[in-house]
Amino acid sequence: MLERIHLAVIREVEARGSLTAAADVLCVTQSALSHSMKKLEQQMGTDVWLREGRRLRLTQAGQYLLAVANRVLPQLALAEERLGQFAQGERGTLRIGMECHPCYQWLLKVVSPYLAAWPDVDVDVKQKFQFGGIGALFGYEIDLLVTPDPLHKPGLVFEPVFDYEQVLVVARSHPLANAAQVKPQQLTQEVLITYPVALERLDIYNQFLLPAGITPKRHKTIETTDIMLQMVASGRGVAALPRWLVQEYAGKVDVLPVRLGPRGIHKQIFLGAREADLQVDYLRAFIDLARRPPPAAADQP
Repeated sequence: MLERIHLAVIREVEARGSLTAAADVLCVTQSALSHSMKKLEQQMGTDVWLREGRRLRLTQAGQYLLAVANRVLPQLALAEERLGQFAQGERGTLRIGMECHPCYQWLLKVVSPYLAAWPDVDVDVKQKFQFGGIGALFGYEIDLLVTPDPLHKPGLVFEPVFDYEQVLVVARSHPLANAAQVKPQQLTQEVLITYPVALERLDIYNQFLLPAGITPKRHKTIETTDIMLQMVASGRGVAALPRWLVQEYAGKVDVLPVRLGPRGIHKQIFLGAREADLQVDYLRAFIDLARRPPPAAADQP
């Protein structure tokens, strides 16, 4: 019979390279661990490992069990954590992953009233999942994913929380500063500054430049919004950012937004969650609150 300990052993041996190291982590003797796994192999009629010198190499069956372990063990750990919180009258922690560089400022405006309304819930924002958040949701490493590019998969739900317009940001002294709109051809001599994101995930490329067969003079990446806007204000390049974010910085840096094309680039921010978790009251409350952001945090429809 397959048990939780078997999955834990598979995962620890693969991570640490030996039964001895896995036994230390799991606080069991090596002989007990070996006996347990040997019994499983006999019951299932297939080997889990093959010995190669001092190392163990997973068989095809072992690789399958490792995939099951990586999926199931985090779910069991989360279930135990939440049951313990229920037993103690606690709520727990809402873990939010970010797949949207400029959304951090928006998120702060939602988190503040949320923490006031839910004093027994902590919020943890994880930015290491930028542009890999779907795996983090499936792996139970986060509970909510903030993304402008939802990837609809069975078991996940993405709910739109606000609309925004992507604009070109230029210095006030830039020749395009007073333009009603900018055409792709006008960026051929510009240094385009963006966040360090793959080109296919950048709206200014996939919705504006590439359809017109245009590339900028040079593409430069910068991690932080503040430095990016300072670079634009000093005439070192132009950037593409949400209009609401540019409005946030109005008066702080000398930049202006210009519409991209005659109709502009219009986007939505989504919150993604596991479908089974939508009944968790404090998670549902965060989504509902995010749909009513402060006026400065998003464009009006």
